[in-house]
Amino acid sequence: MLSDVRAFNQLQMAYRRAYWKNDRLMRYRDLKLREIVRYAFDHVPFYRRKFRDLGINPTDIMKKDDLEKLPTICKDEIRAEPRDLILSNEYVTKNLRRLSTSGSTGKPLFLYVNDFESELRKAKHLRANIGCGQRPWHRWVNITAPHHFAEMSKFQKAVGLFTPTPVSVFADVSTQVSIIRRLRPDVLDGYSSSLLLLVKKLERDCVKDISPQFVLGGSELIDRYSREYIESVLDARFYDQYSTVEFDRIACECPKRLGYHIEVDNLILEFLDENNEEVSKGERGRIVCTSLFNFAMPFIRYEVGDIGIPSGELCTCGRTFPLMKMIEGRRDSILVTPDGKQLTPRTFTIAMSMFEHYSLIDQFQVVQEKLDRFVFCIKLKGYISSIKEDLFKAELVSHLENVFGFSSKEITFEVRFVDTIQLNVGGKLMAVVSKVRSTPN
Repeated sequence: MLSDVRAFNQLQMAYRRAYWKNDRLMRYRDLKLREIVRYAFDHVPFYRRKFRDLGINPTDIMKKDDLEKLPTICKDEIRAEPRDLILSNEYVTKNLRRLSTSGSTGKPLFLYVNDFESELRKAKHLRANIGCGQRPWHRWVNITAPHHFAEMSKFQKAVGLFTPTPVSVFADVSTQVSIIRRLRPDVLDGYSSSLLLLVKKLERDCVKDISPQFVLGGSELIDRYSREYIESVLDARFYDQYSTVEFDRIACECPKRLGYHIEVDNLILEFLDENNEEVSKGERGRIVCTSLFNFAMPFIRYEVGDIGIPSGELCTCGRTFPLMKMIEGRRDSILVTPDGKQLTPRTFTIAMSMFEHYSLIDQFQVVQEKLDRFVFCIKLKGYISSIKEDLFKAELVSHLENVFGFSSKEITFEVRFVDTIQLNVGGKLMAVVSKVRSTPN
């Protein structure tokens, strides 16, 4: 309960900051930047080495513009470092909460947050939702991964305020529809691709009694066509929220939908060109992020892997957070099984992240060879010298059958250990590939 009280206090403070005047907001941001830079230098060997190699002191980084003195870092660089070099020496991992990226690129990253950071993440989440109109008493349904089910506290459940009811992303769409019809949500939340599948099912079956006040999507970029389609079927506005596991909410839409409000009280976003220089307003740039609240495992000038556009527009909603625009995500290919069940690529990456031995995996790729045959190519981490391959394969197959609810007679899951995983023609590692032509609906 104490954690919930602290999270509520965080929410109150965070909500006020969204309406601060710009000069006050920038002073606060630069103060937090100086704090995290000093902390990383004093307590994280990885950053102390970086600074010393460049001949830079924490006092050289006083404001956002000074960040250009530091190099950017990427996921592969963090993954290659021993854990004790990237974590603060003030913490031991048993006292931290471990998170992992879903491995949407086939390369998972593990990170750690302390209690304060967990509470702040809750506050960030609720602030974004409240900004779209959510109220404490609204019935809130969230299509999400089962491992998120336990994140709700006993206090939340008892009080029933801002309490999401989870629906498994792995459940058959017909089952999801049945559950959601019974729950009658005011707010429908979930992975964008899962919401799209749900809405297609609603239209096909002429279901008209799911009528949320608005829809919240996230975890993957959504294209304009899919957004408009969801809105037309549900007769409700769709609000997108840009987030990553490393930073939680990064930028979110408000009811005006002039762009995404960047959460500049919690992080610094840079939009860089190929020369690592800031692009002008309205130009495309690589998104590089510095967290102002990750102390257990700091992220300073971290390459997120997405492309965005800084906006010079001012929103009329009253929030002073600056705006950005996202480059439209490509529509996810829908994978279809012999019984007609439709699966998004994200369900596979989530299923992999739930596997007991996920931490042993360096890279993976799922290839749908046939309607009823999926091949899981697994590249183990380099330091894994001895492993019982047959046991690993059997446990992974059993895990997948349990998660997806398929028997070996219905679907074949084959596991292969590989030394390398091929990039696509664009030079990208695709975590999920289908060689089966799927229908758009």
